[in-house]
Amino acid sequence: MDRLWTDFVNSDYHDWRGGDRSEDRLGKKEWQQRFLEQWKMSASIPATPEEESVMRIFRNELQTLATRLSAGESLTDKDQKWLNGKMAEGQVIRRLNSANEGLELSLIPVQGHWQQVMAEVAADFAITVVEGDGGRIRICDNTDCRWIFYDDTRSRTQKYCDDKMCGNLMKVRRFRAKKKVAQQKE
Repeated sequence: MDRLWTDFVNSDYHDWRGGDRSEDRLGKKEWQQRFLEQWKMSASIPATPEEESVMRIFRNELQTLATRLSAGESLTDKDQKWLNGKMAEGQVIRRLNSANEGLELSLIPVQGHWQQVMAEVAADFAITVVEGDGGRIRICDNTDCRWIFYDDTRSRTQKYCDDKMCGNLMKVRRFRAKKKVAQQKE
């Protein structure tokens, strides 16, 4: 399941098949449009070069933090201060709404800009750590992929971002490597 923060962090795309193709989708107008529509947020499109630069720095910091958590480390006081600072940059109004199954609480952004988007991404990451488990944050075992995801399996053993893509690719690579070793022994 995609989460707001993983979708944002994974805008730094690497070819999971092992090709040389990688791209920074964060600066692409089409990616920005799809991201905002999918997560029901608003900001100016395209983002200005200054906004893109700030978002890249933010993404890199969040990637680093997710990588550390995936390695079993905990949030430090410095990390918490950084996340709190990012979340404080986006103000929201709380609104109680009627929903299909009763009432729900909505957080309505005060302004629609990329700073607000980053605040929402930081908040979603914080929710993942608080309500979930930072130890479930994973980096795909396919070294060509580098996709960051949240392992929501019961067994906590998910290795790949997608079993059908990276999982099958790695299974084929292991099979071929074993076959090659067996042929060399003959």
